[in-house]
Amino acid sequence: MKSIFALVDCNNFYVSCERVFNPRLEPLAVVVLSNNDGCVIARSEEAKQLGIGMGAAFFKVREKIEKNKVEVLSSNYALYKDMSDRLMETLCNFTPEIEVYSIDEAFLNLAGLSNNLTGYCRKIAETVKQWTGIPVSIGIAETKTLAKMAQRIVRRFSKAAGVFELTGRASIDEALAQTSVENIWGVGIKTAIKLKRAGINTALALRDVDVNWMRQCFGVTGVRTVYELRGISCYELEEQPPTKKGITVSRTFGRKIEEIYELKEAIASYASRAGEKLREQGLAAGAETIFVMTSRFVDARKRYFNSHTVSFPTATSYTPELIDGAIRSVERLYRKGFLFNKAGVILSDLVPEGSVQRNLFDESDRQKSRRLMGAVDAVNTRLHRRALTWAAEGINQPWRTKFVRRSKRYTTRWDELAEVG
Repeated sequence: MKSIFALVDCNNFYVSCERVFNPRLEPLAVVVLSNNDGCVIARSEEAKQLGIGMGAAFFKVREKIEKNKVEVLSSNYALYKDMSDRLMETLCNFTPEIEVYSIDEAFLNLAGLSNNLTGYCRKIAETVKQWTGIPVSIGIAETKTLAKMAQRIVRRFSKAAGVFELTGRASIDEALAQTSVENIWGVGIKTAIKLKRAGINTALALRDVDVNWMRQCFGVTGVRTVYELRGISCYELEEQPPTKKGITVSRTFGRKIEEIYELKEAIASYASRAGEKLREQGLAAGAETIFVMTSRFVDARKRYFNSHTVSFPTATSYTPELIDGAIRSVERLYRKGFLFNKAGVILSDLVPEGSVQRNLFDESDRQKSRRLMGAVDAVNTRLHRRALTWAAEGINQPWRTKFVRRSKRYTTRWDELAEVG
């Protein structure tokens, strides 16, 4: 049976999540800022029309924002993640075959529904809007690459009304001819430059390229892209995402850190969060890398970046072990007189927790450690994530990332539920 892919993509996802719980924002220009309100990471259509660029530093566009009375919000990742989970659960009602591609995108396999695909996808979009409040755009095609292209098209043409089907030969040829190679899913900047040097400027030209030449110059990945553009599916749905190769928890501090005890608190907090992520995915880490850095925008003599890696004799997800290794790394990395503005924890050599190979000299009671972590995680899940914390993380945490303009976490905190007045 021939595959039919539908790519569901949320429209301005972070902004849309905010508008669900604050309808006052619906007609307004809105931007969402990154950690510590540093950069613009999401924009409403109205904000885009004002020329506010993605990734723009907030201080550079502050004057334009104030002049045009743009609503500014701090990122609310707890809300966005929960709304994403609700979105994906809704999509599962329409097909059992779904690949969660990102927090706001999913591929669906609609094989067997060749009749009125557009109508079926309009029903999907309407249901998602009704059940979650999130508007979506849907691109339909016989391969994932073409579905991604169809999704780009639906954003540009209002007549598509949120759904665009790219299955007819004539419409595919027209779409390919109007798509530059750098806008093809899976084609990076370096590959696009090489293709253009060879005179291949559009997706249509790439589709019709000689396959042997493509294999010689760009390998198997390049050939797969050509076949995908020809309507031959080379990428199936990844319903079970591959095991992660690493887990990273890093933050820019709410204020610069000079004292080692504060740096230790921050790193301990990040190690604790990394441990939670490990256990959520049923993994254990064989190594832990800690990095610290100052701002890149200070005098060169005041800049500092360094990292240190600790290997565990037995792969672990036990938070006290992660914190201990992290603090020992900080003691090696710390340099007096520098103002640190960011640090992070990177866990690597990940293995399934159920298949950890114990070290011959490991005398730890691993079962007891797992029971303890299970109890701590259960309490934090039932109440809120910081109901139980480790002493090494500190109490006041003045270095914590600031979210001055953050909305309430309406769906994950009992004390921040939406109020009806």
